[in-house]
Amino acid sequence: MDSHIKKLTAAGALITLGIIFGDIGTSPLYVFQTLLVDGKTVNQLLVLGSISCIFWTLTLQTTFKYILITLQADNHGEGGIFSLYALVRRYGKWLAIPAIIGAGTLLADGIITPPISVTSAIEGLSNVPALSDPKAHPEFIPGSTLILGVVIGIMILLFFFQQFGTNVVGASFGPVMLLWFVMIGSLGFIQVMHDPGIFKALNPYYGYKLLTEHPKGFWLLGDVFLCTTGAEALYSDLGHCGRKNIQVSWIFVKITLVLSYLGQGAWVLAQPKGFNFVGVNPFYSIVPNPQLLMIPAVVLATLATIIASQALISGSFTLISEAVSMNFWPRITIKYPSNIRGQIYIPSINWILCVGCILVSLYFQTSEHMTAAYGFSITIAMLMTTILMSFFMRYVKHWPLWLVVGILCVFLTVEFSFFVANAVKLLKRLFFVFFEIGLIFTMYIWFKARKINNRFLHFIDLKDQIPLLNALSADESVSKYSTHLIYLTKANNAKQIEEKVMYSIMSRKPKRADTYWFIHIETTNEPYTMEYSVDQIEPGKVIRIEFRLGFRIQPRVNVLYRKVIEDMVARNEIDITSKYESLNQYKITADFRFVIMEKFLSYNNSFGAKEGFILNSYFAIKRLALSETKAFGLDTSETHVEKIPLVVKPVGNIVLKRIPA
Repeated sequence: MDSHIKKLTAAGALITLGIIFGDIGTSPLYVFQTLLVDGKTVNQLLVLGSISCIFWTLTLQTTFKYILITLQADNHGEGGIFSLYALVRRYGKWLAIPAIIGAGTLLADGIITPPISVTSAIEGLSNVPALSDPKAHPEFIPGSTLILGVVIGIMILLFFFQQFGTNVVGASFGPVMLLWFVMIGSLGFIQVMHDPGIFKALNPYYGYKLLTEHPKGFWLLGDVFLCTTGAEALYSDLGHCGRKNIQVSWIFVKITLVLSYLGQGAWVLAQPKGFNFVGVNPFYSIVPNPQLLMIPAVVLATLATIIASQALISGSFTLISEAVSMNFWPRITIKYPSNIRGQIYIPSINWILCVGCILVSLYFQTSEHMTAAYGFSITIAMLMTTILMSFFMRYVKHWPLWLVVGILCVFLTVEFSFFVANAVKLLKRLFFVFFEIGLIFTMYIWFKARKINNRFLHFIDLKDQIPLLNALSADESVSKYSTHLIYLTKANNAKQIEEKVMYSIMSRKPKRADTYWFIHIETTNEPYTMEYSVDQIEPGKVIRIEFRLGFRIQPRVNVLYRKVIEDMVARNEIDITSKYESLNQYKITADFRFVIMEKFLSYNNSFGAKEGFILNSYFAIKRLALSETKAFGLDTSETHVEKIPLVVKPVGNIVLKRIPA
């Protein structure tokens, strides 16, 4: 997104409504209905207490934690758990664990939020007067084949259009969400005017009464928590709109949300004693003149939930892209459907989420059943963000220890309460457990295996190897392998090179070349850095290129390297005309060849159970991942892949007895 959109403007605030607040903005569709269902007996204690808990959850969690505090943890304008981790990782190696758990649980949320949002909107059709008779129109009952078919159809289309980017329809997101918030605020306001006394529900006393006096009391927090589930995604999308636009827009959004909940509560209290609330959604019940306005309300709700789902899917793509850059995830195909900075499309993740959403819809069928399993993952993600934020406040912002501890105690208490209340949903959400465990397991294995890999990297002084490289380059008895030979190196020190690289050049069939290039990629803590430097260690013979790329930039080495060569030729720093006499006279460009070294787990290993499990899992996952060649954007016609064994702990103590022939 262009930087001017991040400034506080009316246009920026409108775009923010479309990108940031979709998830939290559509929660009135199902939160109050869920509380009525789980609260069993609908009375003043339940209604006033629920609204009080909702209001103070939005105030504590969304306003104070995310809007006022967490948004300060912007990594050069970008947000999200990996951006936060990049800011604090140097203060503790173990901080990778909360980052992995937080990211995994956030991604798992991507397969339940779209179904629950879209289903709750489409179920509004059962409130249209002409369709509300279940005997005459059973196809519009929640959970019916028609409702389910419409929901699945919408989600298939939603995921199908991801590959084209959102720049075509993205401009409509803001106006649609503005209409949505105006509608829910207005509908709530109309009901509040009938019973202004409902405002007393904002008193925390009623929330306290609900938690202590209601038969289900504390456990209703699991339903209350649903009102703030979009807060974590709000922080993840910081980079799209900027902090000021989010903070100012939230004032308007929160007012409309609170009015919607107050209006629903006022309507419920206005119903006669003995009213049957089974199957009743207060959100749609407060729509006036349903014959005329119910269908437009359902259509607008559906559009709002589609926009909310779109934002969550885009956020999942960004999260995985960052995980790849920071070595938490295998390299996978990442595409760029538009020229909007930061807009990406990951086919594998897209279709995994699509299948997951369809299975969730088929398994739970109704939004009521989905809400019974919703919320557990996000409480964990929020707890992980709180842990990382405490390090940011203390070590990056240098806030006083007493203040950091105080803030930490407040949010850990609140979030742990939500976690315990949501823990009872675990049995109802076994459907998601394997998905979540799979995500967290993959990230953990990839991270730990890369650490083990790096332990066995041996570096040598590059300058000591220059005489050998010069001698090989001049030795015409060795057939030329390539004019320009390029290796990727992990050596952070420009004066060093991996021992295995020199082994690759000198051993087996020596690789003679006129120029040896060594490319190093440094992933910076900033999101969109694109810089490079050139060090001619031995002019014209041994050259090192250092790329500094942000964690949201994909390392398309072939494209970047060609750009560097063009710049160097333009500066007359290098001549890339072929050295072969027959080609040189016609000014033909010389040949370039990349060598990629891919490791495989050697049989010559004797390691412990833990390392063995991690490394075997790592190489099993790696077989499903993108090859190094494709991951670095290298043309296969000019790339040679060299397999090398990884020996962590060589097999020893072999006793072999020789017998006479």
